Amino acid sequence: MLNLMIKRFWMLLALAVLIPGLSFGQDDPVLFSVDGKPVQQSEFVYIYSKTNGKKADFSEASLEEYLDLYVKFKLKVAKARAMQLDTVPELMTELNGYRRQLADSYLIDKEVTEKLIEEAYERSKQDVDISHILVSVKPDATPEEIAAAKGKLERAMKRIQEGEDFETVARSVSDDQSAKNNGGRIGYVTVLFPNGFYELEKAAYKVPVGKLSGPIRTDAGFHALLVHDRRPSRGEVEAAHILLRTDGDRNEKAVKARIDSAYQALEAGADFDALAKAVSEDSRTAAKGGYIGFFGINRFSREFEEAAFGMKEEGTYSKPVKTSVGWHILKLISRRGIQPYNIERGRLENAIKKDNRFEQAKAAMVARIKDEAGLKAYPEALGSFTESLTDTFLTFRWRAPETPSQKVLFQYGDDFKVTVGDFADYLERSSRERIRMGRGKDVASAVTTLYENYLDESAMRYEEKQLEQKYPDFKALMREYEEGILLFEATKQLVWDKASQDTVGLEKFYETVKGKYRYGNRAETSIYRVSNELKDQMEEVRAFIAENTPEAVLGKYNDPDATFPLITHESKKLDKALYPEFKSMEWTAGAISQSEPNPQAQKFKITKIETLLEPRLKTLNEARGYVVADYQDYLEEQWVQELRETYEVDINRKVFKKLIKK
Repeated sequence: MLNLMIKRFWMLLALAVLIPGLSFGQDDPVLFSVDGKPVQQSEFVYIYSKTNGKKADFSEASLEEYLDLYVKFKLKVAKARAMQLDTVPELMTELNGYRRQLADSYLIDKEVTEKLIEEAYERSKQDVDISHILVSVKPDATPEEIAAAKGKLERAMKRIQEGEDFETVARSVSDDQSAKNNGGRIGYVTVLFPNGFYELEKAAYKVPVGKLSGPIRTDAGFHALLVHDRRPSRGEVEAAHILLRTDGDRNEKAVKARIDSAYQALEAGADFDALAKAVSEDSRTAAKGGYIGFFGINRFSREFEEAAFGMKEEGTYSKPVKTSVGWHILKLISRRGIQPYNIERGRLENAIKKDNRFEQAKAAMVARIKDEAGLKAYPEALGSFTESLTDTFLTFRWRAPETPSQKVLFQYGDDFKVTVGDFADYLERSSRERIRMGRGKDVASAVTTLYENYLDESAMRYEEKQLEQKYPDFKALMREYEEGILLFEATKQLVWDKASQDTVGLEKFYETVKGKYRYGNRAETSIYRVSNELKDQMEEVRAFIAENTPEAVLGKYNDPDATFPLITHESKKLDKALYPEFKSMEWTAGAISQSEPNPQAQKFKITKIETLLEPRLKTLNEARGYVVADYQDYLEEQWVQELRETYEVDINRKVFKKLIKK
């Protein structure tokens, strides 16, 4: 268990060294070297900062202490390499397993997720005021229908460019039904735009204010966009409200008189929460004192939003505000601006991974990999393979040929070649997809779709093989994983195993330090647990316990034929300093504790001192756990001293001094 915990610590240490975007180059001076192998300043600074957290004050004392620790770490790694542990197959298999786990998510996290999160966070700092015109396109539209929709929007944009009013054109052309009333004016919005509208969001944050832009394609169709304004984000407000409805057959004047009366009551000192519970007609919030919670822009009507964000001081309330549903009085509880990136990150990541932009960004990354790697495909090989297939291909019975074809199907670069046989194996594994395609596609169409999927999957596998060459931070991370594994194995062999298995050495070590392991004042005790059934006889039970042996106590109160005994007993040797019940007891044989109730077990606990035990040294067997731990520390100190004598350590004091901040 101890070894596992230590191993995990070094794995976490290795992970901590990773800095997104970290690179080791000519501008990154060497802080120290061990046996000629350099350790750059950036590596040390990050691990120092990560490990010490808020205590990383970069004082000379703190830096010196951590430098000593990190030098020891590198010395042990040097010894592990000298032991050729980096050639042990089992350890390298373990390292390759770590690499596979990292590579599976590394590219997506670095090239897609993190970039989208950072982009969304930067955009969240602004609200944008926009208008749009939409010409819708059905999901199953033909190329001709798509071209017609695009043409319709382009003609509408030309009308605006020639001087016609945007709102007029929007009312006559836009398929957004709200345009009939608002002339296409959406108002202020912020990220994230609705799923499928990522391209419109990109344009809203990039297009110059006042410039008409389009056509912009989204899942809904083609848009023309006009950005009216950008402002610093309003963030969110926490608010409550009182609502009196004007819908239905209600007399609006009477409703207005009632909301004015409520406002006057507030002005006279009435409690907002109590008034909301009494008169508000919002069934969702009235019982909660009108509490709405936190909300941002563009969630409620413009009038409601302006009133909510227009209040300046927390605890104040608005004058009556009219919306389409009735009259409101709002109360500002608190404001919440854009939070720091590390707080907003989780929320944005969850939202982004549910949005189409995530898959679009992944597809763009795969396309870039194919382009940069010089994808070369051999369509003749694919065509020949496709022609050899029958309708059985679209059933569960199909199997890849027993003799795999070695014809090259496509390749990335000169060394990453994929054969027709490889593709056939992939197709056999993709039985669910093949069968599903059999319901609506022919063999050739199904092969083409699966081929495109396989191309994308292979592009990712190719890029994962290039991670160390293309991404210095990944290379650094893998180095740290390797060093962590090597350190663990070397320490296990030279310290942990020796401490637990070297019986002679452990005994000799114990003789040199045995005065350290002592028992203090202790007592041989009887611990009784008394059933609640004897609660009314407790004083009698205590008196009998005080004067009699455990055998006599159990014999008196327990019925041999009963399912459960009324009193149980156990003997324990207890240390005076460690057990709180001794604080209220006289330290003498025969003393008994108070009756300590345990409601859950429905019992009382009584402790009796039977015999006092004199302080003495612990034997090796009695202190074995502590002795082994101390022996490990001793062996490690000796090992480090030996390593310092074996391997040269060169510290660049000029670089080190520049790190000191106080």
